[in-house]
Amino acid sequence: MRDPKLPRPPAAAAAAAARRGAPTFTDKLRRHSAWLLLLWFALSVYLFLSAAPPASSPLRPAFLLPHSKPRALAATTTTSTKPAVRIYVYDLPSRFNRDWAAADPRCARHLFAAEVALHDSLLSYPPARADRPEDADLFFVPVYVSCNFSTPNGFPSLSHARGLLADAVDLVRRDTPFWNRSGGADHVFVASHDFGACFHPMEDVAIADGIPDFLKRSILIQTFGVQGPHVCQEAEHVVIPPHVPPEVALELPEPEKARRDIFAFFRGKMEVHPKNISGRFYSKKVRTELLQRYGRNSKFYLKRKRYDNYRSEMARSLFCLCPLGWAPWSPRLVESVLLGCVPVIIADNIRLPFPSILRWPDISLQVAEKDVASLETVLDHVVATNLTVIQRNLWDPAKRKALVFNRPLEVGDATWQVLRELEILLDRSQRSYVGSWR
Repeated sequence: MRDPKLPRPPAAAAAAAARRGAPTFTDKLRRHSAWLLLLWFALSVYLFLSAAPPASSPLRPAFLLPHSKPRALAATTTTSTKPAVRIYVYDLPSRFNRDWAAADPRCARHLFAAEVALHDSLLSYPPARADRPEDADLFFVPVYVSCNFSTPNGFPSLSHARGLLADAVDLVRRDTPFWNRSGGADHVFVASHDFGACFHPMEDVAIADGIPDFLKRSILIQTFGVQGPHVCQEAEHVVIPPHVPPEVALELPEPEKARRDIFAFFRGKMEVHPKNISGRFYSKKVRTELLQRYGRNSKFYLKRKRYDNYRSEMARSLFCLCPLGWAPWSPRLVESVLLGCVPVIIADNIRLPFPSILRWPDISLQVAEKDVASLETVLDHVVATNLTVIQRNLWDPAKRKALVFNRPLEVGDATWQVLRELEILLDRSQRSYVGSWR
């Protein structure tokens, strides 16, 4: 006999189960059918909801407007002659723009005048302008905040900037539906001052003030840009060059034909004692060090006094020094390129305009602020090795054109590059939005 403590063989166990009438697989499936149907229903609901767009959109939802169509990056290539982005330009009362330009001719020509040039170019370029706001991808708010030449030193006052812009936003918000539907995220402003929409020429004050809350969701076109985080670029933005009158490129001989008898050039503010009356160190002491180290060096042409014809000196120079001032950027950067003088940028972490079309390492030099003592050695090395290559790249007419705000707009100029950057920005935001719920 079999020991009852030993387990039954598998065949015997199956036979015994059959004699007891054990449930088959079909019986088990039938018994749990209600639970299976409930599970199938829950899975179907989950898959349906996951395929729908979220109720609250991600970082910049306002770009994907109800009438917008996702666009391909192919539309933004430099070979295209019509930017795909369409911009509606608000027709604001003249007190926000034209009255300022009429009051002082400097408004349209000084280094902050990109706000005027962009406004003029958008109005005169139908392919990029939406006549009806319902057809627009973006909305341009033309406010000239850099044309208040009321200060004793002749530089524009920015004390009224926040109030003037706030009034413009209140007007747009009250009279049109487009700001309110996006919270201003598809609206474009120009902030072409030292530290962009922080609206102050001193960095510590600019950081303390920050960007006005009503602009933080909008798109800013600004000359200020640095690598890494900064309070004054805590909004979507496009970095542009400072404004230089377009005729500068035509006033002097073509760069490749110029006689260059100056090795290294700089004319501008160089304080013997960099700590000024405000208690701040101008140029982080860089310009003072340049003067101290190279002021008596015959290879360096350094001048502190103003001279109206200083651009003729730049056109005679191999290298044009572009040190920071209060802000990291200056118009010398553009002037150097236009006049064929190799820019030597001394401003740590500066972010330069239009890097997708202008390969700055190919047309300029960057020297760290701490390395000013080695500047002569660096420049001598470039002369001995690759100066001709840099000059050949720099003298490309397309490079010069990309930094000039022509009026009317010309294909490839600075306004054209702004439209291209806005198109890329718009496309990236749309792809990010669509990709977030796919």
